[in-house]
Parts: sequence; structure tokens; C-alpha cells
Amino acid sequence: MQRVAAGASDIGRRRTVNEDAYFFDNELGLYVVADGMGGHAAGEVASQQAVDTVHGMVKRGRDCLAQIAAGNRDPEIVQKAMRLMESSVQAATYMIFGIAQHEPERHGMGTTVSALAICGSCAVTAQVGDSRIYLIRNGNAVAMTEDHTLVAWQLKQGLITEEEAEMSPHRNVITRAVGSRDYVQVDTGIFDVEPGDRFVICSDGMHGYLSLEEVASVAQETPDAAARQFIDLSNQRGGKDNITAIVVHVS
Repeated sequence: MQRVAAGASDIGRRRTVNEDAYFFDNELGLYVVADGMGGHAAGEVASQQAVDTVHGMVKRGRDCLAQIAAGNRDPEIVQKAMRLMESSVQAATYMIFGIAQHEPERHGMGTTVSALAICGSCAVTAQVGDSRIYLIRNGNAVAMTEDHTLVAWQLKQGLITEEEAEMSPHRNVITRAVGSRDYVQVDTGIFDVEPGDRFVICSDGMHGYLSLEEVASVAQETPDAAARQFIDLSNQRGGKDNITAIVVHVS
């Protein structure tokens, strides 16, 4: 299957530094968004380090992805691909934590990571934090990742309602981050890809402003136009955070 992608990132209307980073490579089939945190503690360093490390690790271990793309769905190969995605995020965690330990002014920096690898008719995800990966199929958008936030956990436990979650002052409290420690639990997933599928990988500065229906609608535009429209809509609706989106079309 063919892949076409475009990405865009914007500082938003209230921040003085863009701490988001993103990367995509259609040939490799890798798409990554990272939303740094830490302010003066260099969130932008953490996010860039994360996308660079994930890219490097996946590129070196791409053989298993190529085998899946060629039609090999042997369970051992599939597990190897999922381990590759997980270990790439773990490597980023170790790198960022190590940098912070040696540079005290960066102590406490961290980042989210949402990574998608498309291998032919298969996709593998790795997730830490509250950036998201959406799959748009037949006009419907579905989040393929789970937010690692306090509010998401409260919802899952039935402690609060959807309405209470919308108003919660803890909406942006993240329960997992890459780099805050030397290890992090990484969620991985694998699913089939079909011709005509669209993917959106974005930071919370975007998905916090758009409904699933809007994500599905905008994603039908060309990748470049869709990425820019996501940025524009988020800014029009407040732009309180940095905004990043990658849009991928599969045919």
C-alpha cells in the first residue's frame, strides 16, 4: 500500500516556546508526535530527543517491519515488531532521563510519545502520555491509543462522569511520561490497515479542541491541507497549548 503524509506544528496563542516535535518517513512507514513538558527544564529538548531516538531505533530494527509488510504474520515476527516499538520508546526514556541527570537545569523534563508504524496492511502503535493516534475509516474516527492522564484513569474506574471529566481541573495531569524516570510502561497495539484509511497523530493541543466527527471530516482533505486546518481550528478555538498534527493517507 502507498502512504502519503504531511505534518505541521505551531506554538499556539499562549505559549512562548514550542515544546512539541514530530517526525514522519513514508518509506519507513514511521510517524511520531511528542509533546514535551518541563518549561524551563527543556521540554523541547525532551520531545526532539524522543522522536530522534524512536526513529533511530526503528530504522535499525526495520527488518521485522519489512517482513510483516511482505505478508509474514508469524506470531514471533509480530511480537518482534511490537517489542521494537516498545524498546524504541524505552530507549528514548533512558536517554532523556540520562541527559537530565547530567544537566541539573533540565531535571524534570519529559515528553509524551505517540508512534505509529505502518507495515503494508498492518499497523503497530506505541503510546505514552496524552498525545493520540486516530484511525479514520469509512468516515468514522476512532482513537487507537489511550490517554495516560489522571482524568482518563478516573473515568476508567467509574469515579467521575464524562461531564465531570470535561470540567475537571486535572485534565492535563499526565500519569506516564517519557524521561521522568529511567523506565516507563509503554502501551503497544497492532491492527489491520485497509486501503482508504486515514491516520491522524496529534498532541493534546489539537485533540482537546476537536470532536471525533471533526477529526474524521478534516482528515479527508489532502494531508498537507488537513494538517494546516487542524492547526488553524485549534488556534481559532483558543490555542492554549502547542499544536502538532501528522495526517497520513493510505491507498
